[in-house]
Amino acid sequence: MATPQTSAQVPVTVLTGYLGAGKTTLLNRILSEQHGKKYAVIVNEFGELGVDNDLVVNADEEVFEMNNGCICCTVRGDLIRIIEGLMKRKDKFDGILVETTGLADPGPVAQTFFTDEEVKARTRLDAIVTVVDAKHFLGQLEQGDEAEEQVAFADVILLNKTDLVSPEELKKVEDRIRSINPYARLHRTEKSKVELDAILDKGAFDLNRILEFEPDFLEHGHDHDHEDEVTSLSITADRPVDPDKFQKWMGAVLQIKGPDIFRSKGILAIDGAPRRYVYQGVHMMMDADWGQPWKEGEPRTSKLVFIGRNLDGDNLERGFQDCLK
Repeated sequence: MATPQTSAQVPVTVLTGYLGAGKTTLLNRILSEQHGKKYAVIVNEFGELGVDNDLVVNADEEVFEMNNGCICCTVRGDLIRIIEGLMKRKDKFDGILVETTGLADPGPVAQTFFTDEEVKARTRLDAIVTVVDAKHFLGQLEQGDEAEEQVAFADVILLNKTDLVSPEELKKVEDRIRSINPYARLHRTEKSKVELDAILDKGAFDLNRILEFEPDFLEHGHDHDHEDEVTSLSITADRPVDPDKFQKWMGAVLQIKGPDIFRSKGILAIDGAPRRYVYQGVHMMMDADWGQPWKEGEPRTSKLVFIGRNLDGDNLERGFQDCLK
């Protein structure tokens, strides 16, 4: 139940989940629904070139992007500064959404709302919502600790892409999730489709439960290392892209290197097309569709991002250049 203090605090929802699970799709659903509320959005990416900002709809003035590192490491100070800035105009919005990079342990993100006194006084961590990729989750558990930590910290779990697995596979994934976190509310979803009242303004974050499995949660010190070999690679181009060449090239890249490429995504400028061409890939799976229109006078720059192991930057750069007109 809301107390006078909690009702005065701005609710914060943290959206987390492994690379390609469907976080940005969920974020866009929240921003597109007719719920009459306005949200400030903080997006963080792993790598020096941001793409997610361009994928977020209807939020031009309210997106704050941090892409100089993992949100749980070097940019935590940025997170605090952005939230403190937002508090100066908190009458302009009803809540804050924080979308973390897919390689983030959400623990330190949540920690920020308890260890920084001003943030703690002005905001209320409402829930950590974790999106899980039903098809790839079991494999992701073998690639490092992040996927497991994201599930462990969740108050609400969206078991997404359920249409891509068999009922037997789905049960196996669900059982594994429940072995990690038996407490979170779990929703099976396709394309991150869920009733928003299932994830927003739930008052679901339970600090006492977190302290049960991580007693030093409120300590400032936090050791966190990403796998050394997981890197991000960004490519830009000012010339328009030939979509047929791009599809053939990317299809070949993913066939050969797909297991090592956790995530690939891009905003592409197609010659003569009025809209952005939005590409997204997870391992060997790829999808593309038309996105937002280009604004008048806006530079039509294509951006392509890869996150994975053993990325051959020179080879990928040459291949992308060959797709340009």
